[in-house]
Amino acid sequence: MDPVRNPYAPGAGQRPPELAGRAKQLDAFEVVLERIARGRPERSVMLTGLRGVGKTVLLNHLRSAAQSRGWGTGKIEARPDQELRRPLSSALHMAVRSIAAAHRNPERVDDFLGILKAFALRATADKGVRERWQPGIDVPAVTGRADSGDIEIDLVELLLEAASLARDVGVGIAIFIDEMQDIGPADISAICGACHELSQDAAPLIVVGAGLPHLPAVLSASKSYSERLFGYHRIDRLERAAADRALIAPAEREDVKFTDDALDVLYQMADGYPYFVQAYGKATWDHAAESPITAEDVRVAAPAAEEELAVGFFGSRYERATPAEREYMRAMADLSGDDGPVATAAVARELGRKPASLSPARDGLIKKGLIYSAERGTIGFTVPHFGKYLRGVSDE
Repeated sequence: MDPVRNPYAPGAGQRPPELAGRAKQLDAFEVVLERIARGRPERSVMLTGLRGVGKTVLLNHLRSAAQSRGWGTGKIEARPDQELRRPLSSALHMAVRSIAAAHRNPERVDDFLGILKAFALRATADKGVRERWQPGIDVPAVTGRADSGDIEIDLVELLLEAASLARDVGVGIAIFIDEMQDIGPADISAICGACHELSQDAAPLIVVGAGLPHLPAVLSASKSYSERLFGYHRIDRLERAAADRALIAPAEREDVKFTDDALDVLYQMADGYPYFVQAYGKATWDHAAESPITAEDVRVAAPAAEEELAVGFFGSRYERATPAEREYMRAMADLSGDDGPVATAAVARELGRKPASLSPARDGLIKKGLIYSAERGTIGFTVPHFGKYLRGVSDE
């Protein structure tokens, strides 16, 4: 069939043609927005799950839902090597700019922007001239608030000021943070502390984060009360009906159908993971000669989908690992027949090494986002079917 009309879109954070199976999370977020609109206290929101389950896509949909209510929003993607002040300043600046025109007192807006500028400039206050950075805020910095240099104190003051500004306008502010598990300990502690204050004040400002399955543990290690501080939503593979819908609805808009057998094979191959659903759907469409798409079309097209996944989804991650880290992951793959978490002690036994000697490899893989600490003493792959991929390849 015509590849130009192919509706499927495998890609990192790329919006699928049909967002299937996420109505529960979307409905829950609408409740959060409505409660805040009515002045009721609400918790910030955290989305967790493996890579390829659509966390970033859902995060973007939640942002659109907030924007549709006139909220100010900003988004950042956390990185392990970056402190929070600079990206958060930019995100909050974007959020405030979108609601500033509705504020009746421009001086009040400028006052907040001055506070925000002072907060932002602390990011480079102790660095050399060459590293000076300007946040692009065209008002003088207002000193004395949110600029102490202590991120936990400053963030509380800054977000409460931002929430007050939003309250003046009768809307809210939402800051969206992707890859949240990569935020450093001091900054995570500051976010938890600020969200605690915002919730107690019933302030119209929330943080919506997305991260790998160990994000709750990262937050809990920072603040013991974080388990009660956020509304957690685990994002998992799609159930059969939702996976079918993700394939059928876009095809129907192009007057194309699937046979029931084709959908059976597609679900077996994609295993319900949204990224895989899109990858197999795209390859199958490109191969099929006509509608309806059959099971044989799916089987013939599968190698093309698997090759693309091997290069772009699995291989690109595998190439980032050092030889010692690859050895560690291969041991994990050999032990996890179903690709589930395995005990770190079992990996050590598999490699004939002492657990302590494997700590550098394990820690390196965690920092690179290739594995995560599932529970105490266990580790798992952050990418679904990664163990299966490793069992099928060999180093040259």
